Amino acid sequence: MFSPFILLARVLPAAGDAHRLARQQAIQLGMRAVAPHLLALSAWGFVSGVAMVNYGLSFWQSMIMSVWVYAGSAQLTALPLMAAGAPVWMVFLAGLIVNIRFVIFGATLYPFFERYSHFKRLVLGYLLTDINYVVFVSLFRHVRQKRRTVYVWTYLSMGTAIAAAWQLSTLAGVLIGDRVPREWSLEFAGVLTLMAVVIPLIKGRPMLVTVVVAGAVAWIGQPLPLRMGLFIAIVAGIVAGILSEKAMTKGVRA
Repeated sequence: MFSPFILLARVLPAAGDAHRLARQQAIQLGMRAVAPHLLALSAWGFVSGVAMVNYGLSFWQSMIMSVWVYAGSAQLTALPLMAAGAPVWMVFLAGLIVNIRFVIFGATLYPFFERYSHFKRLVLGYLLTDINYVVFVSLFRHVRQKRRTVYVWTYLSMGTAIAAAWQLSTLAGVLIGDRVPREWSLEFAGVLTLMAVVIPLIKGRPMLVTVVVAGAVAWIGQPLPLRMGLFIAIVAGIVAGILSEKAMTKGVRA
């Protein structure tokens, strides 16, 4: 079973005495930054675990899917297709489209980790989630660090905390999932938990514009097949946020 924790020793750069303080501060920074979001994230992981059991997956199938896929939105997209007997290529394509936003996220984070090897960046990519992306970018978008290891230690501390919270909450959902009636609107509960994560992160006009535009486009794009509206909404939100930030910058300079 693939797990980022087995590979962390290979990913983390060697640190001498001069780097240890910066490393410790970076770890603490990452933990503090994601701590307020772990409760809502755990609720979303619990929903994912319950959904897998309700769609007929066994304990081990559910946990392997959780660790291997490690993407709540993709899992909840794939499960109904799997239950309906859809071909593998369709399940894979649906999950790919739902998660294609991580290509954009990864491209945004590339400048912070470009010095590392492809293998190390693959492990960092496995730990990439919506939460640590937004939190990491909000921390370092306008603040550059002299020691670039600060980036990787902050990111890894956030990523491992999120991964642990996700897998433990998913495990809880899998263990008691057969006791939760399918009539409960758990997918909607998952949306509410994501809102609880996103809303506190809305700071400043660019972020507000991003959220509003993305939400509006996602709502309009609901009829599109394979949740293509979600991908279009993400692109539209990012573009709108960038344009809003540029407009603010020009206004300040003027």
